[in-house]
Amino acid sequence: MKKQQTTTITRLFHFFGRQPIMLLRLIARSLAFIVNLTGVSKTSKTLSLNINICLPELSETKRQQITQAAIRNEMQSYFEFFSIWASSNEKNISRIHSIQGEEHVHAAIAAAKGLVLIVPHFGTWEVMNAWFAQHTQMTIMYKPIKNAEADQFVRQARSRENAILVPTDESGVRQIFKALKQGGTTVILPDHSPNIGGEMIEYFGIPLASSSLSAKLIQKTKAKALFLYAMRNQSNGFDMHIEPVNEEIYQGTAEQGTLVIHQMIEQLIRRYPEHYHWSYKRFKANPALQDIYHIPREQALEHVAAVRQQQQNLS
Repeated sequence: MKKQQTTTITRLFHFFGRQPIMLLRLIARSLAFIVNLTGVSKTSKTLSLNINICLPELSETKRQQITQAAIRNEMQSYFEFFSIWASSNEKNISRIHSIQGEEHVHAAIAAAKGLVLIVPHFGTWEVMNAWFAQHTQMTIMYKPIKNAEADQFVRQARSRENAILVPTDESGVRQIFKALKQGGTTVILPDHSPNIGGEMIEYFGIPLASSSLSAKLIQKTKAKALFLYAMRNQSNGFDMHIEPVNEEIYQGTAEQGTLVIHQMIEQLIRRYPEHYHWSYKRFKANPALQDIYHIPREQALEHVAAVRQQQQNLS
């Protein structure tokens, strides 16, 4: 039974991967319409709560509009990933219709001091790997997918991009340090909570356990840091944005550098809140908020407000 199930999943990956991206977006929007219409999905409730936590200054009507758009966009991203993973590098590169800030990449590579790409869970980030693979050798942390066949599907995509995959442990970190010192590139998605430990860094006014790996890599290797995101356009493609990270990240402590990254993510979210992937339960990374995704929304928001007020009093 298990073998049959995993084979079915793999066949679905390949089936969706062969479809035109326009059709995949249509399927995703249709599914999102059902989710928005019924409102019963646990993921949609998590997404709605996170938006309420981060954007309390907006009206309830506006937050509801963002929630529905975010569900639609996140669903589209997942289906786009299937197509991206199943496509050649040339195909994925052709899908990037414009690049804002490309000069920052070429300058960093020419400096040969290493490059750390900060990529939040925003838009359709997977499409950017192919473009970077043609310019630099990437060493990327990779956590295997539990389903073995799905894992193989994604690994095959990574191998086409000539990325060196390293484990998400100390040995992987050492390999990334070595690669950066040799002028290579790594990609870090910084907006997840560490499995163990982490420093309490403010994010939307809430102290959360956070990994300072990105800042440590940048500060210890003197590598250049760039902030990336890709947004879908109306022409079956994507527009890529590359921004230099605030210069403050190269100074101070790793915790201060992580705060700089958090602030850049906050600024991006406030500009385009409907394109952020809100479904991750990030705010349980505060000891006082571990249960907020399992209690009534109003009670959860009261807990968040109390923690935020306490943090303001300490500032």
